[in-house]
Amino acid sequence: MKILANDGISEIGKIALEKAGFEVITTKVAQEQVANYINANNVSVLLVRSATKVRKDIIDACAGLKIIGRGGVGMDNIDVDYARAAGKHVINTPASSSESVAELVFAHLFSGIRFLHDSNRNMPLEGETAFEMLKKAYANGRELRGKTIGIIGFGRIGQAVAKMAVGLGMRVIAADKFVGKAEIRLDFYNGQFINVEIETEPVEDLLRHSDFITLHVPAQENGYVIGAAEIDAMKDGVGIINCSRGGVLDEVALIKALDSNKVSFAGLDVFENEPNPEIRILMHPNISLTPHIGAATLEAQDRIGSELAAQIISLLKTQQG
Repeated sequence: MKILANDGISEIGKIALEKAGFEVITTKVAQEQVANYINANNVSVLLVRSATKVRKDIIDACAGLKIIGRGGVGMDNIDVDYARAAGKHVINTPASSSESVAELVFAHLFSGIRFLHDSNRNMPLEGETAFEMLKKAYANGRELRGKTIGIIGFGRIGQAVAKMAVGLGMRVIAADKFVGKAEIRLDFYNGQFINVEIETEPVEDLLRHSDFITLHVPAQENGYVIGAAEIDAMKDGVGIINCSRGGVLDEVALIKALDSNKVSFAGLDVFENEPNPEIRILMHPNISLTPHIGAATLEAQDRIGSELAAQIISLLKTQQG
C-alpha cells in the first residue's frame, strides 16, 4: 500500500510506516498534478502539511484514496467535511507541535521587546560606523516578567504558551469560547511539579488588560478575530503576536496601529496573503517576521511523523483485519 508524503515526513515516521509494510513516496508533486499522480501510482494515503491543498477536485478524482493526513493542527487546506462525506479518513496531529509553536511565540516576544528583529537588520549595515547610535536606538527595551499576556484561544498551543509565560513570571489572561478553565503543569528537574489552574475570561477583558496578545485560533469564516475595533480597545503600546492562521488578524488595521504607536510591535509567522505577504508587512521596522515555521522544529516533525504513522497503521490494519 502506497503513501504519498507530498510535503515531506520525518525519517522516524517514514521508518515506522515502512516497517509496517507501507511504501512511502516523498516525491514532491506539483499541486495541479497531485490527483493524476495519486491515480497513476495507486496511492492510498496522502500526507500534507500546509503547502499542498486537498480540495474537492482531488477528493472527487481520487476514488482509491483512503486517508488524507495533515502533519500539524490546522486543516483549512483540506476540505475536511467533504472528504469525510466521501468516505475518506481525515487525520491530523494536534498534540505534536504545541511546544514548538509556543516557543516561537516567545521568540517573537523577545525579539519585539528588545528590538532584535531591527537590530539584526541594521547591525550588519551600520554596526561598524554607527555603533553608539544603534546602541541608543535600542536602549529602551522591556522585560516580560511581571507583564500580562493575553492568550486568545486556549487549546493545546494556548496552554503551552501559558505554561512558558508562568515560568517567565508573567501574568496570564486567556479567552476561549469553548474552554472554561484549564490546568497546566510545570515540571522541574528533580521530579517535582506544580499545577496552575487558569480560568478563561471574556475577550473584552483580555483586550483591555493585556500588555501582549497572542492568537491561537483556527481560520475564521466570519471576519477577523482582531480588527480595528479590537485594537482600539487594547492598551497603548501593546504587542501582538500571530502564530496561528493568516486572516485572523486584520493586517491593514495592524499597520495603521503600528504607525500610530498604538501597537508597539508585532510578531507574525502567518499572513493574510500567504505565501505572498504584503510588502508593507515585510518592510515594516516594527514587525518581527518568520515564514510560517511554527511547527518546523526537528523535535516537532519527529512527533508529527510518529503520530501520523501510528494513526495510519491503526486505521489501515483495522480495515485489513
